[in-house]
Amino acid sequence: MTPEPSADAPAHAIETVFRIESPRIIAGVARIVRDVGIAEELAQDALVAALEQWPREGVPGNPGAWLMATAKHRAIDLVRRRERYARKLVEMGRDLEASAPHGHIDEPADPDDIDDDLLRLVFTACHPVLSAEARIALTLRLLGGLTTVEIARAYLVPEATVAQRIVRAKRTLAAKAVAFEVPYGPEREARLGSVLEVIYLIFNEGYAATAGDDLLRPALCEDALRLARVLAELMPKEPEVHGLAALLEIQASRSAARTGPSGEPVLLKDQQRSRWNRLLIRRGFAALARAEAVSTGGGPGPYVLQAAIAACHAHAYSYEETDWARIATLYGLLAARTPSPVVELNRAVAVSMAEGPEAGLAIVDALVAEPALRGYYLLPSVRGDLLVRLGRVGEARGEFERAASLTRNERERGLLLGRAEECG
Repeated sequence: MTPEPSADAPAHAIETVFRIESPRIIAGVARIVRDVGIAEELAQDALVAALEQWPREGVPGNPGAWLMATAKHRAIDLVRRRERYARKLVEMGRDLEASAPHGHIDEPADPDDIDDDLLRLVFTACHPVLSAEARIALTLRLLGGLTTVEIARAYLVPEATVAQRIVRAKRTLAAKAVAFEVPYGPEREARLGSVLEVIYLIFNEGYAATAGDDLLRPALCEDALRLARVLAELMPKEPEVHGLAALLEIQASRSAARTGPSGEPVLLKDQQRSRWNRLLIRRGFAALARAEAVSTGGGPGPYVLQAAIAACHAHAYSYEETDWARIATLYGLLAARTPSPVVELNRAVAVSMAEGPEAGLAIVDALVAEPALRGYYLLPSVRGDLLVRLGRVGEARGEFERAASLTRNERERGLLLGRAEECG
């Protein structure tokens, strides 16, 4: 007998659609109202309208387009109601016509411009009037659709801190009347570092979700990868842009092999490499070659180094054939370039594979008291791995249990509890 659908099922489906589509909706509406805070509010209004209408009238054939149209109509009404925006409304007439169902979107007149609202949203949120932390938090919230909890976990800071950064960032952008645009020349260069970091973090949240029932959030990975590709076309002489594109292409190539039939995580050493996407790997290699070709000296940047690490994995036909010594060296260069306890933890894994688990454990033990890693589930998880390899399974069990208690992702928790049981 088929079970009756839950009363909450329609609302859950609507919220799922909204979470996927919200970055595009906010970006599209921000182009009209020129205020990311108001754009987010109007997107939320569209969600409320969907929650009221769809359960009664049925889900439209293209729910994302319905939400976008609803939000844009409300944005146009808002602009019309405000006399001070009258002139702007006339100037934007062409954009509004283009947003109609049968409208035609003209190509940008400037060959250095890019008609991509999502990319405009990233550069707007990464304006230098905001602190670096605020830029990243705001863009992750607006473009990535991440909650304050997820952003806090990604940056290892309190949730309240992230919430304050986002609220203040919206107010600052509105008060300074920051233009909704992709900047040019030196201004574009000044914002690039934050833009790259935002795209990187969005991809990471899609590649290994901080919380929820699923390990992967493919829509986030796809958005981040598309933005990285677009940015590489926009800024062909920037090695770090190509480095980020290369890193994401190669990482994305493993997606199909990272989960089993029931969605359970599959560790790197157990993945079927025949399921890795060779096309994406080739694209990653090509992007890495472009990064190296346009490098002007001073050593590779952090994204180029991470892409080179990913390339080492992609070159290996099996886990055992991986060039761990080179990976450990690359992590050492990355740690020197951008010191971070997370980078050091990754270096510990590579060192353990190249030199033995004792060497890796020594690095990990030095990180146990690191404040930034307090509550970071991968620290006890890695330590558990190394203890298992050293035959100290009793200690390893405790580490896996602690790691399971720290993660908010149900798939990761199940994997870690399973590993703890294996140590029994």
